[in-house]
Amino acid sequence: MTLSRRRFLTRTAAVSAAFSAFPALTACAPRAPEGYQNQVEGYGALTGDPRGLFDLPQGFSYTTFSDTGDVMDDGLLVPGDHDGMAAFAGPEGLVTLVRNHEIRSGETDISPFGPNAERIARIDSSRLYDWTERDRPHLGGTTTLHVDAETGRVARQFLSLAGTENNCAGGPTPWGSWISCEETLSRAGEGARLDHGFAFEVPADHIGLVEPTPLRGLGRFKHEACAVDPRTGIVYQTEDDRPSLITRFLPDAPGELWRSGRLQALAVQGRPGLETYNWREADRIAVGETLQASWMDLDAIHNPDNDLAARAVAGGAAAFTRGEGMWFGEGEVFFCCTDGGPERIGQIWRYRPSRFEGYGQEREAPGELTLLFESSSAALMEKCDNITVAPWGDLIVVEDGDGEQYIRGVTPGGEVYTIGRNASPDERGEYSEITGPCFSPDATTLFFNVQNGPGRTFAVRGPWAQRSLSPASA
Repeated sequence: MTLSRRRFLTRTAAVSAAFSAFPALTACAPRAPEGYQNQVEGYGALTGDPRGLFDLPQGFSYTTFSDTGDVMDDGLLVPGDHDGMAAFAGPEGLVTLVRNHEIRSGETDISPFGPNAERIARIDSSRLYDWTERDRPHLGGTTTLHVDAETGRVARQFLSLAGTENNCAGGPTPWGSWISCEETLSRAGEGARLDHGFAFEVPADHIGLVEPTPLRGLGRFKHEACAVDPRTGIVYQTEDDRPSLITRFLPDAPGELWRSGRLQALAVQGRPGLETYNWREADRIAVGETLQASWMDLDAIHNPDNDLAARAVAGGAAAFTRGEGMWFGEGEVFFCCTDGGPERIGQIWRYRPSRFEGYGQEREAPGELTLLFESSSAALMEKCDNITVAPWGDLIVVEDGDGEQYIRGVTPGGEVYTIGRNASPDERGEYSEITGPCFSPDATTLFFNVQNGPGRTFAVRGPWAQRSLSPASA
């Protein structure tokens, strides 16, 4: 999902003339409120959005589409609670977005089937993973959109995974699919006919509903996000719980995740059961500190007692707190822990796999885990959530904090700058979280969602190449 800096500069220069297609933020627009802190310049101060939706720096512009409740091409409604998302090269020069919807079974007001499931007959019910005990469909899943990145026009959108629950994040695969993750531990007999807490695969080029096959080898827990190493096919995963694990799935057949494999948990050499969240003074990990990793096999990964993390930590695995977004960059994987750190407002970690990752020789050259960033102030970053790697190598991080919600950039050296702000509070004065950041395959457009109020998707274009020329990103 990343581009070399040279290719990135070439592509962004080629599309600079297309910015006029978006509603621009002009020089006469007001400055946005400055409740944020930058450690490096980034793209400059935020400019107040005349539409009151989203503040961006001067020179950037956006369009929005796919609001909750819009009628889709399959006759269903755009579900609410837009969440994790990835972009793929689509048909006819379009971009394909596969997008999660973090909906529980009782949230019928944002259901794709309508408040009373009146549109359920429009789907093949055999493609719906689960029903409640009251014969109502589970409402989580994914939608797939074919979008013109230049204009924001949606050529086609439809439900692509149905009957799952609380689909939060996930991750793209190198073979062109999206892994959608259920953040739940609900079990059969608890408002469901089947167990939940699995990951599901949605090919980006599939039209209509996929067959909902749980990837059981990836374990059953409160799945959050995942990232796939294109070199090895290993799948890394976060878990939104406390304590939580960082796991990896070693597939017997890379690219065929429904087949068997081994699930393992990350441990730190010489420090069994290490609490990584730095809530206590003792054993605190310094920002920039690198730890030598090891991996331990997990058993009973179907998690019948919902205690997988507790068992693993007792056996020596590292304990994380509320693992959130995860994304694979150039030979390294980044992930967020949303309430890690002494202030409990977020950590960002980097894991560099061993050159022998997954093989016995990795003991000779272990993978390395580094605490890249730890927030000390909500103005700097508050509760980092979904994450992606920008084409120029910085991280793009979105927030799910208690106050205003921002998009932040983080340099390879762990310094923060601000890219955008949700400027539209709801009727209670609260700001929805931002979710699903991802770049178009040609690196010209950043897509993301505002989860509710209503849920909608944004496409942002602007002088992205400016960061690629910055010494802070070198």
